[in-house]
Amino acid sequence: MANSTSNRRSPPLHLVISEKLRTQILEGRYPPGTKIPSEHQLMEQFEVSRITVRRAIANLVQQGLVITQRGRGVFVKEQRKATYFLSNPIVFVEEDLARQGFASAIENLIFEPISVPDHIGQKLQIPRQSEVYFQKKVLLIDGIPSALDMTYLVAELGQAYATELQCAMTFPILERNGVSIHRIEATLESTHADNELSQRLNVPLGGPILVYRYLAHTGNRPILCGETLSRGDRLAYSVVLTK
Repeated sequence: MANSTSNRRSPPLHLVISEKLRTQILEGRYPPGTKIPSEHQLMEQFEVSRITVRRAIANLVQQGLVITQRGRGVFVKEQRKATYFLSNPIVFVEEDLARQGFASAIENLIFEPISVPDHIGQKLQIPRQSEVYFQKKVLLIDGIPSALDMTYLVAELGQAYATELQCAMTFPILERNGVSIHRIEATLESTHADNELSQRLNVPLGGPILVYRYLAHTGNRPILCGETLSRGDRLAYSVVLTK
């Protein structure tokens, strides 16, 4: 009988190399502004081809960790972490990021009507087998995939603003169209990156992920709920408590 471990696929070499370099960058071995080893040095260190090294570096560039300078090499970028302040009165993440000098955008993956799952129907206080709109999107901060958001929206709002919701952040669109958000119930948890999160957010499989779960109300009526799963090195949450 063949050993079951022999059937497990090892990660591609370029991902192994980029993850080792990523760890060294985050641990401070290569501070911001410093140059990482050259292609030739990395080829010798890891005993791989030039194309493998270039793929590893391209992965670091995509994660926003390094920048290539023609004729000079590859340098570690200054790491700026965005912070979403969970404040009262409510400030939406798009406005919060802009105030900190970050550009935000979304990449829409899915936007479609579905039959409401039971646990979502309970949160939105709608009957079983009702229709809701489900949206899955990637939040880009300064062009870097930083969070994966999944939202369930009551049907009338999904139908009314379908085109706009596939191009921009949810809450500002609703506010601009006269749908005021009066209350958000939220919880923060942690989890580990599965295959989809690893690929979408360019993080290691099993790496730490922040989970922000929310339920939004207009008046006393819940109108949407969902969760935002974010890279801990790209997005933080802050709360101010007063007595």
